[in-house]
Amino acid sequence: MSRLTFTLRGEPEERLDLSQLTPAGLAGMSIKAIAALPIGQSRRNSTVGDNFRITGNDETNIVFAGGSSRFDGIATGLHDGAIRVVGDTGAETGRLMRNGALTVEGSVGPYAGSGMRGGRIEIFGNAGERLGGPVSGEMAGMAGGLLIVRGKAGERAGDRMRRGLIAVLKGAGDFAGSRMIAGTLVVVGGAGKMPGYLMRRGSILLDREPASRSPSFVESGAPDLAFARLTDRYLMELKLIKRPLLGPTPRRFGGDNAVLGLGEILLRP
Repeated sequence: MSRLTFTLRGEPEERLDLSQLTPAGLAGMSIKAIAALPIGQSRRNSTVGDNFRITGNDETNIVFAGGSSRFDGIATGLHDGAIRVVGDTGAETGRLMRNGALTVEGSVGPYAGSGMRGGRIEIFGNAGERLGGPVSGEMAGMAGGLLIVRGKAGERAGDRMRRGLIAVLKGAGDFAGSRMIAGTLVVVGGAGKMPGYLMRRGSILLDREPASRSPSFVESGAPDLAFARLTDRYLMELKLIKRPLLGPTPRRFGGDNAVLGLGEILLRP
């Protein structure tokens, strides 16, 4: 069997809802039936066949050959198999993922990994705002899994995160880890203003001083070095960092004491 491949015909004329194009959503469908699926989000109401040339027959291994910032909902609800995008994607990439693997060889829009509970997302470019965060009307963001951004992340990465690990390798915007409930956010390359804003629990690991720290975080002595070392080891096993992130004597700031105050920022001295 060969990978089910969607080759982009040209830049889409409208935003495309690609949430159906997953292994579960396409199971047992013929290429003709797939081509007829409506994916347009305007009055044009274009179909898969209008935008992509379709080849292959292995729906558990999907490739989008060509990307666009107008691709919304890629890998929504993915719970098995693999999806790879050779290019950019739009909003809500990997939303509600349960398992499987998503690779984006470009940049993604806002809310990537929103509601994610398992699996792995790896983004080779940059990510928009609220990486792993909840969409409007939801109370919690990412609740499990591994989310890797090899570029930069926008504002409020990890907003209301509950579980799992987010690793951003070239810096994050303001309010990284805002309103975190639990989980771990790692930022290499510097963070913007006030990381951990209103976080209740969880851990934020930074390799350098952020642009500013909230005054409601208090330096609170030596951190749990076992946790820091295990996280460093895991990140190095994943080949995300080449040396320990925090060093042998990291600083710890507890907070946000404006709310529950059981979270922490671990900072390389």
